[in-house]
Amino acid sequence: MSERRLIDVDIAGLRGREFFPSPEAWEDEVLYFLMLDRFSDGREIGYRDNDGRPVTTGTTTLFQPADAGNGVRTEQDAQRWREAGGRFVGGTLKGLTSKIGYLARLGATAIWVSPVFKQVAFKDTYHGYGIQNFLDVDPHFGSREDLREMVATAHAHGVRVILDIILNHTGDVFAYDADRYPAGTGFDPRWDGGLYRVLGFRDKNGVPRLPFARVNLDAEPEAWPDAAVWPAEFQDAGVFTRKGRIDNWDYDPEFLDGDFFDLKNITLGDGGADDYTPSAALVHLSKVYQFWIAYADVDGFRVDTVKHMDLGATRYFTSVIHEFAESLGKNRFYLIGEITGGRDRAYRTLEVTGVDAALGIDDIPDKLEYLVKGYRQPAAYFDLFRNSLLVQKDSHVWFKDKVVTLYDDHDQVRKGEDKARFCADREGSALALNALALNATTLGIPCIYYGSEQCFDGHGGSDRYIREAMFGGEFGAFGSRQRHCFDETGRVYGELAKVLALRREKIALRRGRQYLRQISGDGVSFGLPEMVGDQIRSVVPWSRIFADHEIVLAINTDAAAARTAWVTIDSGLHAENAALTCVYSTDAAQIGQAVKVEARNGKAVRLTVPAAGFVVYE
Repeated sequence: MSERRLIDVDIAGLRGREFFPSPEAWEDEVLYFLMLDRFSDGREIGYRDNDGRPVTTGTTTLFQPADAGNGVRTEQDAQRWREAGGRFVGGTLKGLTSKIGYLARLGATAIWVSPVFKQVAFKDTYHGYGIQNFLDVDPHFGSREDLREMVATAHAHGVRVILDIILNHTGDVFAYDADRYPAGTGFDPRWDGGLYRVLGFRDKNGVPRLPFARVNLDAEPEAWPDAAVWPAEFQDAGVFTRKGRIDNWDYDPEFLDGDFFDLKNITLGDGGADDYTPSAALVHLSKVYQFWIAYADVDGFRVDTVKHMDLGATRYFTSVIHEFAESLGKNRFYLIGEITGGRDRAYRTLEVTGVDAALGIDDIPDKLEYLVKGYRQPAAYFDLFRNSLLVQKDSHVWFKDKVVTLYDDHDQVRKGEDKARFCADREGSALALNALALNATTLGIPCIYYGSEQCFDGHGGSDRYIREAMFGGEFGAFGSRQRHCFDETGRVYGELAKVLALRREKIALRRGRQYLRQISGDGVSFGLPEMVGDQIRSVVPWSRIFADHEIVLAINTDAAAARTAWVTIDSGLHAENAALTCVYSTDAAQIGQAVKVEARNGKAVRLTVPAAGFVVYE
């Protein structure tokens, strides 16, 4: 059981041990993002354990193609399946611990885990963003010791752990006594700049019957552990802004002071970035997350809803956490900010606050996904990493380790109400490896969303449909029930593992400069690959150059046929009649074959890329 007061937490006593070091460079890492409730319950059979041995005990068998749709065959079954997706379905920390080998063999070197902290007891906030106790792990997921064991197991396999954390808000821990904006039988407490009265803290059933003040456990013994908010320092009235829910998500100060739906906004402080005065709540939150670093030996945080925090609050937290982590020997403890609101805001936030990286800045996910599918200009994606009027410098200097790149994720804000994983359509399934390979071998820190390596195809009008349970249960992938998807024999998993192994071997693929390359069909007329009409079915090549070494890579956006093109390479790095050798291809017969360097458009080589394929030459 966790401490009831933050003041009782012995952070100093946790420091006297050796901690797992930070990586040499975060751009060397490959992240894997998973929602803990949806990943593993540890009851699977027929997968490989952390040491690579077949697991012969368990109850949930491996998914087979014939199992698709077994959970939605009747309308009654389909309703049961859909409803299950809105609740806790059973993933645990112990389940995740048992799958570290699966992730390590894929090539993931760091896992980003959705929030593990204790949630309000009366709601199914399986996603983890409705915190009721900042000092404990939610019992649905396990215990604090389970978290520590998972991190230690990951470290033993060379995998770091990044925890998803929240500073901006708590769960729905109190109820308003709203006096304006009639709605139905009550009032709708929405932001108008004024304070709202509070009925009280909610009990374990959600009833706001507890005084909105420090809980007296002698008078209310049932308030621990499932009522109000904990630790007790967060029960002071001044902790919360109490201004109602955000209605206009782009209006300042509404999006800073308002509640994120029914989650309760925390007062973080006051002032500008250079003269910010942190609130007691922000100081307490900083202590909370210092505790988790020292207790569990985690390697970084993904900070939720940074847009909704003052720049000064983010800078304060960043400084405090970086300094604390350095005192433990974690000199590059990584802070990744979820910074929505466009590229300008994201870059300014990084520059002002010291957050290490932004998550999927602006339109990277859209341009990455639809370039692979052949519906975006290649230059539109690659230009995101080139000279920019915004950053006014060679953006590879900061983009290489200042942005986490991904295309699928757990909420897909960019797609509005029409959620769909990459593989939700037929062409997505054929091109899945190319999306993963493009993400892994272009600039930025690549992040794989769980299930993408198994071609999950979730889609629908709610976030739940892109949050399928990897372990099956009542809400399994592909409309299934009771079938797990930890399959290391699948084509995409196997080929991605090869690509990520190559990335580990070749420093140019992790740290090199990046150039979209010109192509030619006749070896005479060259130009950048471009859409014809509303699509592109072509070889799309790029180079990564580190020092004097160039690696040439290409995808084929045509899923129906192989494509051949002359590809421009760096003229100064290659002699005429020299050769580049294929070190990876989705057509294994190409590996080891050489292509001659010719004097065309400076220097060029003639490459053939298989249908929906990916090749690498050096």
